[in-house]
Amino acid sequence: MTDALTGALQSAITLVLFLLILGVLVVVHEFGHFAVARLAGVRVLEFGIGFPPRAKVLRSEGETLYTLNWLPIGGFVKLEGEEGSSDDPRAFSRAPLLTRLLILVAGVVMNLLLAFLIMFAIAWVANPTRGIQFGGVQPGSPAEQAGLQRGDTIVSLNGQYYDAYGGMSLVEDIREHAGMQVTLGVRHPDGRLEQVPVTLRPPDKVDAEHGALGICSDTPCPAAGAEPGPNVIWTAVITGHYFSRDPVSALAVAGDRTGAAFGLILRGLGDLASSVLSNPTEAPPVQGPVGIAIGVGEVFWKSGAIDTLFLAGLLSANLALVNILPLPPLDGGRMFVILVKSVAGRRVSIQAERLTYLVGAGVILALLLWITYFDIARIGQ
Repeated sequence: MTDALTGALQSAITLVLFLLILGVLVVVHEFGHFAVARLAGVRVLEFGIGFPPRAKVLRSEGETLYTLNWLPIGGFVKLEGEEGSSDDPRAFSRAPLLTRLLILVAGVVMNLLLAFLIMFAIAWVANPTRGIQFGGVQPGSPAEQAGLQRGDTIVSLNGQYYDAYGGMSLVEDIREHAGMQVTLGVRHPDGRLEQVPVTLRPPDKVDAEHGALGICSDTPCPAAGAEPGPNVIWTAVITGHYFSRDPVSALAVAGDRTGAAFGLILRGLGDLASSVLSNPTEAPPVQGPVGIAIGVGEVFWKSGAIDTLFLAGLLSANLALVNILPLPPLDGGRMFVILVKSVAGRRVSIQAERLTYLVGAGVILALLLWITYFDIARIGQ
């Protein structure tokens, strides 16, 4: 198979994978609206997978149409009275204020729950390991005495594995055990995993030239400066090596990761706002659909399914946070409009409400086009 054909096939698989991830995230989001509307007694006219034009009616029994549509970019829920007044007593527009707010926020809650569940599943059963890959061993060092060789990979210390997604690193922990006897989990180039006892150099023998273990990134090890500083350039996620936790610990890790994802997304939104206001002619610090699709492909082909699933969790958290922003026609914007109308009463006309949604949609579309322009420009670079 030629390189061009291989590249085309990978691009096609990447596109399908991106659309699949996006579709699942949006369908889960819309299912939140659907489920709470049904529980609240609001009439649901249609639950659609994908966007029109309609390809097939999957089920038509009862009052709700379940449809499959041609544009594979998510899904939608159509409620009676959602876009205006209705005489139907079960219309969305006639539901109590709290009910309408709960229906709108349910999609955000579902995406948050999905992000948490993905983080929990990975932390529980298939957490990628970050270890140390090294190219050389210092003569006379503890590493040499223990029989470590170029090409070996250290994956654990005293039975403890180190999280690829954060936390204390293996290198830092080795330094903290200077002078002690430890057991290193070593994976050899042939894939064999061995537990190797090592007595590390004592703290008073550790300096810039001689680390606690005595390994380096190059071979042969340089005479000076062989041990790295805090940022070790050859620590790496160990492909195909995963570890598990007990469920309780996994729940705590999932909570921390979901919270960290929110912090990351909030910083990204702040950076985006700053970029729009101060440097609109320069590439923004975020990516749009094109950039995200490329990122999904890079993660999938380079790091595998687990990291791709982790990225899907981040995207689900991102979808939740973006949708709660008070900008119509996002869920948060719709909630904001409903709250304003409940306070202002009849003083808010239908025309003013529609204009609000139109302006909000225009701002979002302009922002997406601006980000997409730079996403495409990055491809050329």
